[in-house]
Amino acid sequence: MADRYGRDVLSTPRRSKRDFRVVAAEKDLVVEDALSGFCGAIVGVTRNPDGEFAQLEDRHGLIRLFKMRPGGFLIDGETVTLEKPKPAKQGPVRTASGSRRVEGLRARTARAGRIWVEGLHDAALVEKIWGHDLRVEGVVVEPLGGIDDLGPKIAEFGPNDDARLGVLVDHLVQGTKESRLVQNVGQYVLVTGHPYVDIWQAVKPSVVGIDAWPEVPMGEDWKTGVCKRVGWTDPRDAWAHILSSVSSFRDIEPALLGAVEQLVDFVTE
Repeated sequence: MADRYGRDVLSTPRRSKRDFRVVAAEKDLVVEDALSGFCGAIVGVTRNPDGEFAQLEDRHGLIRLFKMRPGGFLIDGETVTLEKPKPAKQGPVRTASGSRRVEGLRARTARAGRIWVEGLHDAALVEKIWGHDLRVEGVVVEPLGGIDDLGPKIAEFGPNDDARLGVLVDHLVQGTKESRLVQNVGQYVLVTGHPYVDIWQAVKPSVVGIDAWPEVPMGEDWKTGVCKRVGWTDPRDAWAHILSSVSSFRDIEPALLGAVEQLVDFVTE
């Protein structure tokens, strides 16, 4: 016959640690042992065959051990369950560019030298991959809005050994307009580039969910032509999709990787 009244009414029901708010036993947290009333700051957590124990130190320097049982402690009058703190999650040790991450980074004062890129999309992609490295080195990336006036802009900047200038050029292929515009730039200027019509193509097509970047006939706006052939509705939305798809140097074509790495090395030499 079932016991309609359950267990002994005078016995203490067993409680789960989840019956109380669970608090990590962080060092220096002040708690009170619920049974003895001993109050102190947590100085550590230890384990023995009987379970885990919190080490509490009172204001007189006395240290005692108290078992971390469900509802065994008070914080500001609230009954809580202490548990051993979880290990801090280890952040990535490599940056998006593959270099070693500098923890606790505070950006250094910007160098006099600069890296110039052709447009805002170029600047955004360089920041996405090399932003951490550039802040470590104090290098500023500036969009030019095209390189048709590159010569006068270089003269105005006045590069020297303490203010080197790196320039990243789209579609830098022998015999093109771009290749002619970057000749005779001076010893304190380094021009590198990639063979792609637009920086979009420097992102591996598989990353953005296509088999290949489509061919767009000369005379047709390249970005508009790509969107029409791929099925994207608007170049601005397409660029947002492309940039958000990139997470590391593995998503970028080697030609762009090498070009930017050369510029960073040159400007910080």
